[in-house]
Amino acid sequence: MIFDQKTPPKGTIRDWLDARASQDDVAVMFPETGEVLTWRALRDQAREMASGLAALGIEKGESVAIVHPNGKDGVLAVYATLYGGFRATMINLAAGSDAIGYALEHSAARFAFVHQSQLGHVVQVAPARLQILIPDHLRGAQPLPEVEPADHALLMYTSGTTGRPKGVVHTHASLLAGGWTTAIAHRLSPQDRGFCVLPIYHINGLCVTMMGALVSGSSLAMTERFSASRFWAQAEAARITWFSVVPTIISHLLHSEADPAPALKACLRFGRSASSALAVETQTAFEDRFGVPIIETMGLTETAAQILSNPLPPGVRKIGSPGVGFGNEIRILTSDLRPAPPLQEGEIAVRGPNVMLEYLRNPEATRQSFAGDWLRTGDLGHIDADGYVFVTGRLKELIIKGGENIAPREIDEVLYSQPDIVEAAAFARPCETYGETVEAAIAVRPGSRLSEEALIALCRQRLGAFKSPECIHFMKELPKGPSGKIQRLKLAELLHA
Repeated sequence: MIFDQKTPPKGTIRDWLDARASQDDVAVMFPETGEVLTWRALRDQAREMASGLAALGIEKGESVAIVHPNGKDGVLAVYATLYGGFRATMINLAAGSDAIGYALEHSAARFAFVHQSQLGHVVQVAPARLQILIPDHLRGAQPLPEVEPADHALLMYTSGTTGRPKGVVHTHASLLAGGWTTAIAHRLSPQDRGFCVLPIYHINGLCVTMMGALVSGSSLAMTERFSASRFWAQAEAARITWFSVVPTIISHLLHSEADPAPALKACLRFGRSASSALAVETQTAFEDRFGVPIIETMGLTETAAQILSNPLPPGVRKIGSPGVGFGNEIRILTSDLRPAPPLQEGEIAVRGPNVMLEYLRNPEATRQSFAGDWLRTGDLGHIDADGYVFVTGRLKELIIKGGENIAPREIDEVLYSQPDIVEAAAFARPCETYGETVEAAIAVRPGSRLSEEALIALCRQRLGAFKSPECIHFMKELPKGPSGKIQRLKLAELLHA
């Protein structure tokens, strides 16, 4: 398969993995364990596991859940599922038990690859039908179904303003296009090696790094998780040429004592920032200290990651902007969903080969997310005279903490499960570490003995620590609009004036 700068990839994941296997070059190396997968070994093991999945009676396009952190087993699980023509259903390990249970149920998955560390959790929330796959037992000579570019490849759940996660469906074509947009923006080649420290159950880790490497024929170094103290040493040992992170990680690196060695700086071309806005001061300070250019970008789960990127040096990078479209067309829409005049603020919309197929079994949400063939991002912004997009706000009420979307209503529903709570609303508060952090406000019945500590503990149990409020404010009454709807966006202003 040929990587073309101007034309989106043709074929399927299977086609591209077969093509890469013709060269026995490194595909993924794992610095923490010393393991290495070549493209040939990756293809051979994925193909054998896929045949075993087919022998179990799993049908083409059927969901296979993947409950894995980064690592060799997780990578093989993803590629085996994709190679076999099944739908890789990525389960967010940072989600609480409610969201994980919902994803396993809603996806209709009958089988799951589950990492040993996640077995206990999955058993507690999984539907009775779910069977745990044992990779060593996946043997057989069952023929694989034919796969087409338009077939389902990926199912990834993302929070929405309704509180219920939505299942984003990508085809083989859109998933490959997600890797392609990264590859063309960053000029990836077989000589490059990316550093994957973001989880592959997130669209950034899966598409930007894994699919970007597949399409460009480059390689990856992958760690189970980010470590500020070990980042530069791991990067040097792997001889990486670029990395993809979120603003929180850039901030942690900036405030750590470690520095990249001269040998690493000689081969490191750039760092990439995505998932939420990068503070101008943070980007400038990082580049001044480390001498590594940061390329700010923007992407969505619904677009298989990247839609915008700043050009590489010596191209113009506009700090404060996620850049211009690569492989995508960008448009600003007015409130009535018409194209906005030049320089006017409106909703950012995108059209391109990497746009999702649909939200699984949710035709109304799918319909509302499109204006014709333009995907509505829910973000407000404008395009300057040079074609650079500037994001100015969000239409949705999502809390974006460390690059992860958190739906406030998920938290509301847990709080409302307590009979003494009369009103409840979670909201975002600006935070230097995570961009935004979670807080909540409640109004309780007179005489209630509910405590902040007990409510936070309940949220942590139900939703996980990451989504839970840092603090809960007790109010006599929450602010409301004319219709009686709680005005969530006023809470931060009222409580922290």
